[in-house]
Amino acid sequence: MATTRKRFIAGAQCPQCKTQDTLLLRIETRDGQEHEQVECVHCGHHFADREAEKASPESKPTPSSSLIGIFKPE
Repeated sequence: MATTRKRFIAGAQCPQCKTQDTLLLRIETRDGQEHEQVECVHCGHHFADREAEKASPESKPTPSSSLIGIFKPE
């Protein structure tokens, strides 16, 4: 059985029409795996999560650069 969750991506801009706050993230769970689809509700442009990774591989943060700090409660 497939389940679908939908979320808007705040502050994101559509790569096609350049409209802000119109991207919808759709997460479908099928056969135990999650599949992500992003769609612009303004112009209808859509792409999958794997296509986004191929488009900008250099923009991925490395683990050391994305770490802000470590919380150590006393």
